Amino acid sequence: MAAPMVRTTFGRGTVRHFRSGAATSPAGAARASGMGSRGLARLHGLFAVYKPPGLKWKHVRDTVELQLLKGVNAGKAPAPEQRVRFLLGPVGDGEEKALTLTATSVPTLTNHPLVCGPAFTSLKIGVGHRLDAQASGVLVLGVGHGRRLLTSMYNAHLTKDYTVRGLLGKATDDFCDEGRLVEKSTYDHVTREKLDRILALIQGSHQKALVMYSNLDLQTQEAYEMAVRGLIRPMNKSPMLVTAIQCIHFAPPEFLIQVQCMHETQKQLRRLVHEIGLELKTTAVCSQVRRTRDGFFTLDDALLRTHWDLHSIQDAIQAAAPRVAAELEKSLGLGLGTQQLQGPGRPWDSREPSSALGPESCAGH
Repeated sequence: MAAPMVRTTFGRGTVRHFRSGAATSPAGAARASGMGSRGLARLHGLFAVYKPPGLKWKHVRDTVELQLLKGVNAGKAPAPEQRVRFLLGPVGDGEEKALTLTATSVPTLTNHPLVCGPAFTSLKIGVGHRLDAQASGVLVLGVGHGRRLLTSMYNAHLTKDYTVRGLLGKATDDFCDEGRLVEKSTYDHVTREKLDRILALIQGSHQKALVMYSNLDLQTQEAYEMAVRGLIRPMNKSPMLVTAIQCIHFAPPEFLIQVQCMHETQKQLRRLVHEIGLELKTTAVCSQVRRTRDGFFTLDDALLRTHWDLHSIQDAIQAAAPRVAAELEKSLGLGLGTQQLQGPGRPWDSREPSSALGPESCAGH
């Protein structure tokens, strides 16, 4: 529909002009946030950040959200719309200048950020497998459509890698070295060979539990090939399952183990260190839990705090997108094609040995 024509008469002549569209029209608002919308177009997917120790995962998520909002709102706004206004001003060259209305084009400031505020004020970000305040390492986040991918990643039951540092000779109430001391003990009799033997027993018992919770028929060729490639996954929830564990550094009283597991919590990993100490006829506490891999995201993919900005996150999402799609299709597709039993099998909350030689009776993600 054509814009209404307004006729105004002043002085000796008549001025005809067309009134421009309202500044608050949808088209004007869309142009005002055009730069931000283009920035959001590339913010759909998964990416990983490095969570330092001492920070809660909620603080990390909120900080990333704040930095992204700063980025999408920092885009250069388009030129403001122009509207015709009649301004009163002097006309003439003599000493006596007459005041006359003059039709003038002026910019509208209705959509200016200083008037209406930033175009984007909130951005929903999903968090994958969480880390508690004391733990550090890879934390996967999803933005936009990537929040749905977090559910797929959860359903794929992917393994995660941790490096866990232990300290022999004392026990605390929360299995951390900073907890309340409840016991001290000697550890001179502990050797690397004894520790390796205990870790081998832990891995063996958890692998048996993994087969049980996966509900696989091990008599089939497909199940055998999955076991060889390490692709056996539990069908539903389960206790913490350790798929691999080894000692990578031993210098009493300190030792460092590498753990590959699923359905774990960081508290369960600290308790695992405590139970390893009991199996070694001593005590042990956990001094560090660091996640080095979460599914298909590693430390190399995790953005440091100095890179929690719009462009770095956009690049990280684009770089990870092909790998995310391929790995999820591989993991979830195998679950559809395997000859896995349809029955519920053994319930995940059934009783399990409480020692370090068997999986714990509580599930965690």
